[in-house]
Amino acid sequence: MANSTQAKKRIRRNDRRALVNKARVSRIRTFIRKVEEAINNGDKTVAADALKTAQPEIMRGVTRGVMHKKTASRKVSRLAKRVKAIA
Repeated sequence: MANSTQAKKRIRRNDRRALVNKARVSRIRTFIRKVEEAINNGDKTVAADALKTAQPEIMRGVTRGVMHKKTASRKVSRLAKRVKAIA
């Protein structure tokens, strides 16, 4: 248990930040899910549009520190590859 006032304050702050970060990660997952659903339906135009909106959102997660840069790049790359493969 935290003893100092500052340590207690940091715990409160960390709890608030965790909620914000959890919401950001959830939002990113939603954008990715929309792309994957469009890919599974085989609709290339919808998948391309969904990817176009998901890509900045994923990279924003990198900027905000909820996702590593290379993880985000890998996810975007794999999604783009799958969208391109739709006949």
